[in-house]
Amino acid sequence: MQEPRLEIARDSRDLAERMVQLFIAAAEGAVASRGVFRTALSGGRTPEQFLLRLASSPRAQVLPWDKVHVFWVDERYVPPDSQASNYRLVVETFLNRIDIPTANIHRISTECADVDAAARDYERTMREAFGLQDSEIPQFDLIVLGMGRDGHTASLFPNSGAIYDTDHLACAVCSVGDPKLDRITLTKSVLRAARRLVVLVSGGDKTQMLEEVLTGEPDEMRYPIQVLWPVLDRVTWLVDREAAGKISGVDNG
Repeated sequence: MQEPRLEIARDSRDLAERMVQLFIAAAEGAVASRGVFRTALSGGRTPEQFLLRLASSPRAQVLPWDKVHVFWVDERYVPPDSQASNYRLVVETFLNRIDIPTANIHRISTECADVDAAARDYERTMREAFGLQDSEIPQFDLIVLGMGRDGHTASLFPNSGAIYDTDHLACAVCSVGDPKLDRITLTKSVLRAARRLVVLVSGGDKTQMLEEVLTGEPDEMRYPIQVLWPVLDRVTWLVDREAAGKISGVDNG
């Protein structure tokens, strides 16, 4: 099995800037070769810094945004104007600051009858936007992920049944006792199909988990981020020095 490809940034600002350059290069390459760039973005503290820098990048301002389509990796089942909404985060930090057609923004609807209906609706959204048949899986040009302190990515949490879902493109992740924490997430089948994935990890609170994930025995149920192990050749781990700690035994590029 291929070793994880780790790139270590000096700090969170350097990490964000490196991610900007990766995003722009991926967008330019996809548009040049296929005429369209499709990306799925994550919410959270680390992606937020990247999105703010991307929106203000002179190189990003001249990208052909009419050929860029933006999707979400996951979403909390809250109204789109909620402080907890990943959609709101991406809009306020990034999408409101660039000239992208509204039709190219494919959010996860949270106005459906329930969280399961929202997952099916998002699946239809992806199939229509990619022009897919029922059995086909979308191939994103770039998926930007994070990793939680518990080893989760997207909304695939430890010991969650969502990790086993290979029948859908998106699935519901229901919280016991608190519907405000219900989520919709891309499934591992969609993550694994991407042409390229970047996992952003920042901060000393992730150090121990990152070391366990990168150097321990694969166990998707314990460390859901390891659903990416079959496609490690397409995954870049972009990690700041604080999060990296003293990790050894991995390719640091």
